[in-house]
Amino acid sequence: MKNMLITGGAGFIGSNFVRYMLKNNSEVCILNLDALTYAGSLKNLEDVPGAERHNFVQGDICDRSRLDSLMRQHEIDTIVHFAAESHVDRSILGPKQFIQTNIVGTFTLLEAAKSYWLQDRKLDGNQARFHHISTDEVYGSLAPNEPAFAETTPYQPNSPYAASKASSDHLVRAYHHTYGLPTTLTNCSNNYGPYQFPEKLIPLMILNALEGKPLPIYGDGHQIRDWLYVEDHCEAIELVLRQGQVGEEYNIGGDNQPTNLEIIQTLCSILDARFPDSPHTPHSKLIKYVTDRPGHDRRYAIDMRKIHNALGWQPRQALASGLEKTVDWYLANSKWVVEIHKQQQYNQWMQQNYADRP
Repeated sequence: MKNMLITGGAGFIGSNFVRYMLKNNSEVCILNLDALTYAGSLKNLEDVPGAERHNFVQGDICDRSRLDSLMRQHEIDTIVHFAAESHVDRSILGPKQFIQTNIVGTFTLLEAAKSYWLQDRKLDGNQARFHHISTDEVYGSLAPNEPAFAETTPYQPNSPYAASKASSDHLVRAYHHTYGLPTTLTNCSNNYGPYQFPEKLIPLMILNALEGKPLPIYGDGHQIRDWLYVEDHCEAIELVLRQGQVGEEYNIGGDNQPTNLEIIQTLCSILDARFPDSPHTPHSKLIKYVTDRPGHDRRYAIDMRKIHNALGWQPRQALASGLEKTVDWYLANSKWVVEIHKQQQYNQWMQQNYADRP
């Protein structure tokens, strides 16, 4: 890994991975390509370590000529593909952009990699790598007693978002088996941590609670998710890049299965401890049950035995301490939060998705 292209590197997980790689690998140079849509921000990249090895370019992964030019100019040997539309609620209301970015964008990136690596430079799996970031949502929903998602679990996506990611996964797999493109793929569980855009559950609940706003819980709040601290995810991705078998897929999770209600109650308890004199304490009184979203998957769980047995990885961050670290990050970065809240598109989305939900 000398010259790495990171797509979506101004977003939540992507920006954390940029920071992780620059901090932990003194040899890698990063070309960061991001379209800077609503969830990507250059503020996520302020004060990155090793900034002299980080080159940001604003651009669209669907722009094939731009990709070809960048890969040749920077002699890219590694692609880590984060760029995606990723919010289920948004995919329900407007699936078209998910098809364009997640499917067409991944196809365009695969074509560019195939052309440059396999046709122009004749590189093999020891010299180049295309790593695709995906989600556990491609597997569908689990019943209470069903075994956790393994790499061999059949795909059964239930939302436009999950379907678009499943499609991109299949393309990556096909480009490896058909053309010999050196790929790896990881399916991760719900990430949380610094720089997460506050449309997602954990930052939304933290920021709403601080302002005394309602904490909306879909349905009965007993949907179960596995929660992965973002820095643990970054570590796992780097390990797969270094030691993972070309053509293989690895599931990455946090090794927990709380309900959404338990997550919110834990966040409320943390804020109660931080602000015992707040007029909103106990913050759990702000919880408000609202109409569930269509097709809401009931339970996700990750079987991580493959990545643990093959590569020795397991998450470092326990959920309780990870949530505390996340709350403290948002408390310490109020300027970042204020800038997000100034975005007209963000405020329009919050109004559209939550204000009229009974």
